[in-house]
Amino acid sequence: MIDDGLPTPKRYLAILAISFGTALVVIDGAIATVALPTIARDLKVDGSAAVLVVTIYQLVLVMTLLPFSALGDRVGLRRMYHYGQIVFVIATALCFFARSLLFLLIVRAIQALGAAATLSVSSALLRSVYPARHLGRGLGINSVVVSTSVALAPTLGGLVLSVGPWPWVFASAVPFAIISLLLGRSLPPSVPRLGPYDILGAVLCAASFGLIIAGLETLVHGDSPVVASAIIAAGIGTAIVFVRHEIAEERPILPVDLLARPVLALSTVGALTAFMASMTLLIAMPFRLERTFGFSPGEVGIVLAPWPLTTMIVAPLAGALSDHYPAGALGGIGMVIATVALALLACLQPGAGSLDVGWRMALCGAGFGLFLSPNARLIVGSAPLERAASAGGLISTTRMTGQTLGATLAAALLAFGLGSGPVPPLVAAGLAVIAGLCSLARLNPGVRNPAQTEVDALQPASPTK
Repeated sequence: MIDDGLPTPKRYLAILAISFGTALVVIDGAIATVALPTIARDLKVDGSAAVLVVTIYQLVLVMTLLPFSALGDRVGLRRMYHYGQIVFVIATALCFFARSLLFLLIVRAIQALGAAATLSVSSALLRSVYPARHLGRGLGINSVVVSTSVALAPTLGGLVLSVGPWPWVFASAVPFAIISLLLGRSLPPSVPRLGPYDILGAVLCAASFGLIIAGLETLVHGDSPVVASAIIAAGIGTAIVFVRHEIAEERPILPVDLLARPVLALSTVGALTAFMASMTLLIAMPFRLERTFGFSPGEVGIVLAPWPLTTMIVAPLAGALSDHYPAGALGGIGMVIATVALALLACLQPGAGSLDVGWRMALCGAGFGLFLSPNARLIVGSAPLERAASAGGLISTTRMTGQTLGATLAAALLAFGLGSGPVPPLVAAGLAVIAGLCSLARLNPGVRNPAQTEVDALQPASPTK
């Protein structure tokens, strides 16, 4: 199954359109954190309540990515991509009318719906844009966009707050949406696929993710373990019903048919644990650096920066390598590097300086960058072309779920008094080991797809396969 992608220069315009759309989603999810104290003060609410501005955005994304990816197949990928950006722009304009936290949370939920519609089909669009032999390179470039946006968001938010009120923080992502819409005509035309939409599956999907994550958050931050446990139990029960329902569906919301392929199941579990590992460390590390090592907030930002900066360099290289070398080997090597780096971070002694922390963070960034791009390439490439939207939605959902669970895990470690020591990097190292084992297991011919994986078929001349 060979797909030649778009011709140049139209391909480059389409890449820019998708890159700006991806930056829109990532920046808007991360930029709000710098504005939380200002929002709490202006809306006269507690700081803990203001954190909901961030968490509701992440929660709605996780709940709706898979339903939107399935809907994108029905209405057309490009059309779904544009609809999401239009909804996002409209919701952002409503931020300027927020006079209460409740209204702002509703607006943020609508923003997240628009962002989810855009993000859910972006990987599938990338597969249509790039020639099959360059798919890994394309996903590597997309990883650079994500890393750059994560690094840019706090700085951009601080600059906006220095010259204007907090609603402009959310509006600062609107230019990315406008540029992406203007360039969006270069994207492959929408080709809707006929067939009924699984409405019940979409509701069960959103309820499963929503209840489980909300229950975990309540367990960490709430006052009633009984209520939290009941919410989690309800979520697990709903998830069981959801999976059973999806098995009987011809076009499921949750791609259970794809996850039945060992290579895709291993890739998904590996990605989930890798994202959990990275977020656990990145959330907990600032507390350790400030409380144990005496770093100032400014110094913390500087020593954490090598992670995304190194990922920006390594991810596209890893993506290009995955067009020629097995993703299992690249990912395994990446997780070995990350595990060593995380263990070295756990072994930091009091008195360690910025350089001691910085090169270890850079090594972490290199390891995760070497894992994530080839892993995403294998998930998208292993799915049949007509299921690319489902595979892309699976990638985005796995990333958001892993990051959310990692943040919850870090909060739990902090709540138990373990977040300021070596425990978080050791926990992250354990998760990285699991991701590495999942990656290496894909080298076993016994776990490959029936046709020696679709990704092999996309690479007609690779001596290493």
